[in-house]
Amino acid sequence: MPASSITYLPITKVSNAISAETSDALAIEEPLEIRLEHGPGENRQLQNVSVTMRTPGNDAELALGFLFTEGIIQKQEDIAKIDHCFIACAENKENVIQVTLGEETIPNLRNTERNFYTTSSCGVCGKGSINAIRTVSAYDHQQQADNFINAEVLHQLPAVLSSHQKVFADTGGLHASALFTPSGELLLLREDVGRHNALDKLIGAALNKNWLPLNKHILLLSGRASFELVQKAAMAGITIIAAVGAPSSLAVQLAEEFNITLIGFLRNERFNIYTTAYRILITEHETTH
Repeated sequence: MPASSITYLPITKVSNAISAETSDALAIEEPLEIRLEHGPGENRQLQNVSVTMRTPGNDAELALGFLFTEGIIQKQEDIAKIDHCFIACAENKENVIQVTLGEETIPNLRNTERNFYTTSSCGVCGKGSINAIRTVSAYDHQQQADNFINAEVLHQLPAVLSSHQKVFADTGGLHASALFTPSGELLLLREDVGRHNALDKLIGAALNKNWLPLNKHILLLSGRASFELVQKAAMAGITIIAAVGAPSSLAVQLAEEFNITLIGFLRNERFNIYTTAYRILITEHETTH
């Protein structure tokens, strides 16, 4: 993430009833407006599709991942150009990004009537109904080749994630999503004040690399596993999700529906498997504890 992701502010620090003037590093939170240009050459349309509160950095990946996980676009090739508005528009706006689709691409905008304003803490706030957010994945999770990971490798992933979270180490204020191989190799990591934004950035980056479907990878979430994060993972074809925190009941229900292995409370050499446990390879020594 760029240095512009962090700001330093003066604070009063109190410890053992003693106060001192110092400064503190804070993760920046700013709005990002995503605009979509689409339609045939003689009838191009410009439409605002989302405003999300995010940490600046990897904005193009965020926009691409958002459009894909919401089912608005189907593939990276749908995008003709993507730039901030101080480059792509007449306006000089760093917090507006414009996504230009190819003339042959027809975006699926049937759900954009719902309120697409999202806060950093809740990616589905304001959406009209549970049916509106249950986006259909392009990948058949029931038919995908299977993916397995050894429990001993799983135990190592949070430490690897933590060691690579540069902005979190400075501020303590960011969520992270990371992509690993089944052998525990870190492939991608993205951070943001919004957990859903971090995952959209990650999926957008993977989409740019033509890695989808991500059915041979492991997704690690630095916090809890919500319904929306499982939904976004399902859109990318992910079959194993591990979270440092707790899953919600609806996240477990959706993981079951999409044949996704969902793990929660992955920390301190422990974890819970909530769905599709056979993908986690556990030694006899581990099963006795």
